Amino acid sequence: MNSKDLQPIVTIVSIGNLKITTIQLTEETKNKIASFGSKGESYEEILKRVYSMAVKTQLREFLMSSENTVSIEEARRQVEKEWPRSK
Repeated sequence: MNSKDLQPIVTIVSIGNLKITTIQLTEETKNKIASFGSKGESYEEILKRVYSMAVKTQLREFLMSSENTVSIEEARRQVEKEWPRSK
């Protein structure tokens, strides 16, 4: 892919303190992004929504990961070993 394949999807403008930038994408990537949107939805809205979903997915995967975890039974054994109940 060369830079001739990339198409800008927005124009740089400043509105007050808000600066809008241009990103370059292939037509294929632009169409893929658009496929996530609804009629009348801007690329800004589509990307914000997709980003939000990606963050939630990453958080869910992190929280549900079994990496570096122990079973409830193992945790109870460790607790009993470290802090035995007095009888």
